[in-house]
Amino acid sequence: MTELIRCYIGLGSNLDDPRAQVERALRELAHLPETEQVAHSSLYRSDPVGPPGQPDYINAVVCLDTYLEAHALLDELQALERLHQRVRLERWGPRTLDLDLLLYGTQTIDSERLQVPHPYLGEREFVLWPLAEIAPGLKLPDGRLLDNMLEQCPMGTLERMPV
Repeated sequence: MTELIRCYIGLGSNLDDPRAQVERALRELAHLPETEQVAHSSLYRSDPVGPPGQPDYINAVVCLDTYLEAHALLDELQALERLHQRVRLERWGPRTLDLDLLLYGTQTIDSERLQVPHPYLGEREFVLWPLAEIAPGLKLPDGRLLDNMLEQCPMGTLERMPV
């Protein structure tokens, strides 16, 4: 039997009613096979990263406990993106839904399809601050502490959304 793994997923949307896209995805993530949703952060508004002229993003982070292997979980996340009509036209371009596997237990994964911890985790306030909300004191697989990473990545223009 496969072991239960705690993982964290970053969510983002800036097209087709982004708040509704993220809220719907949070509900859908709670129903993934062999997976239980433990917690999710508040929603946050963030400035877009990537090509200019994009609308602002709505972001969140969810904590899941899963028996799914990392690549199987990635397949499930990409299937949800497709349900939301995610189209990959340009790197960091606008999207209806982006689901990133940020952390998968204490594992480090570097395959053609998947890098965990997520390679930009430490640089993105719209990931770090929601992650800290649901996992204070978290230690990454490489030994870095989330609290120390927050000190290097201020909130800037990131805004926690009212409920």
